[in-house]
Amino acid sequence: MSRIEELRGNLAAVREHIAACAREAGRDPQEITLLPVTKFHPASDIALLADLGVTEVGENREQEARAKAQEIPQMRFHMIGQVQTKKANHVARWAASVHSVDSLKLIEALNRGAGRALESGERTEVLPCFIQWSADGDTQRGGSTQPAELIDALVAAEHLRPAGIMCVPPLGSDPAEIFRRAHHLRVEEEERLGQRLLLSAGMSGDMREAIAAGTDIVRVGTRIMGARPLA
Repeated sequence: MSRIEELRGNLAAVREHIAACAREAGRDPQEITLLPVTKFHPASDIALLADLGVTEVGENREQEARAKAQEIPQMRFHMIGQVQTKKANHVARWAASVHSVDSLKLIEALNRGAGRALESGERTEVLPCFIQWSADGDTQRGGSTQPAELIDALVAAEHLRPAGIMCVPPLGSDPAEIFRRAHHLRVEEEERLGQRLLLSAGMSGDMREAIAAGTDIVRVGTRIMGARPLA
């Protein structure tokens, strides 16, 4: 089987799984965005995804993502991994959005980088940002326990805008419960701000629970791309 046929079949299977989970939850499958995660996979695979009609993918590592974004400009790349403050200037230039904002310091750095990118023409719009919520307070894994404070900082930032909440269930936790809490947090912040916010939650192993809880975006890697290539 050719690589493009493999990807075509995997995409179809994941989309059908999402649709089945949505129907089970009484939701419209069209409400749920699939974001393929392409970290560690070559740019040639992403070019094949583009040929299959995929327009947006998620990446975890800044340098890798930046190179792929330069090679495949027709694709929109979203940063879903942790962002070091020193790399925020680069991220703000290529990222369609950032899903992992977890500190005021990072917000300040992304705002500066996005401003420069807008001035230089590398961006044409402000940078959408998701606050990564830490469900257990273990910020070593990324995430913040004070999402409202960070959302307010995004609102105040000239070159950023709040896009929503992202979460990853802690190891050993009940993902259904974590996703319900994340959804409740999203609704609270929507009401406080008076604007729509998205929930980015759910990966290959816990899509069903995330969709049942109300996620808008599922981030799926292995079930689409297959095993990571050997280094």
